[in-house]
Amino acid sequence: MEDNIHAPTVSSGPTSGEAPRDLAKLSMTDLMQEKERIEEELSALSSVLGSHGVNMNTTLTTFDGYPRDDIDIAQIRTIRTKIIRLRNDHKDTMTHLEKKVHEQFTNLQRAQSSTTADNSNGTNGARSDSNDTSLSNAGALGPAFARVNSVVPASPADQAGLKAGDAIRSFGTVNWINHERLTKVAELVQQNEGRAVSVKVIRKDELGSSADLDLELTPRRDWGGRGLLGCHLVPL
Repeated sequence: MEDNIHAPTVSSGPTSGEAPRDLAKLSMTDLMQEKERIEEELSALSSVLGSHGVNMNTTLTTFDGYPRDDIDIAQIRTIRTKIIRLRNDHKDTMTHLEKKVHEQFTNLQRAQSSTTADNSNGTNGARSDSNDTSLSNAGALGPAFARVNSVVPASPADQAGLKAGDAIRSFGTVNWINHERLTKVAELVQQNEGRAVSVKVIRKDELGSSADLDLELTPRRDWGGRGLLGCHLVPL
């Protein structure tokens, strides 16, 4: 009988028989697609574990050390191994993606600084605050990552000005890079109950024109409905 049957140890590596991709050579778009692919696969594998009534930490042995006979141990161990590898792959992908975003944002800042210098005709303008710019701000310049599916009247979301159909570009420090299929939005909401959170949205009018809006949303429980926001977000 194997020891620690419920805790397999694996090294980082691809989840299939394919050769590992050189993440450093991928474009930012390709890295985003890789990130989404990994997150979707992790979600699917976690659902399979849940269908067995177990998670990554559930013991697969009885109280006296024998393998449980009420679950498919072989399948569960295989799935856990894939999840561990995928988590390592996700971490590597995020590292390369954040580097790409930082490079793009730095190039954008240089271009803007150059344009400002040309327009100032040699005068001393206001100093750029690029030194205070974080990676989360760089991410906020990217595409929307979620859509507002519905808003309950008189809810915190309604009072903040959110409308169904709005596309979320950033929710506090959460953006298209780090939202992890909206789990980080839920965490941020729980951590900021009673405190205003900056939300950047894209809103289209009836003619199809888009406008960027900066809203402030305060999560709270005492508004008379369910949840802290009173709106439903779906990932894009």
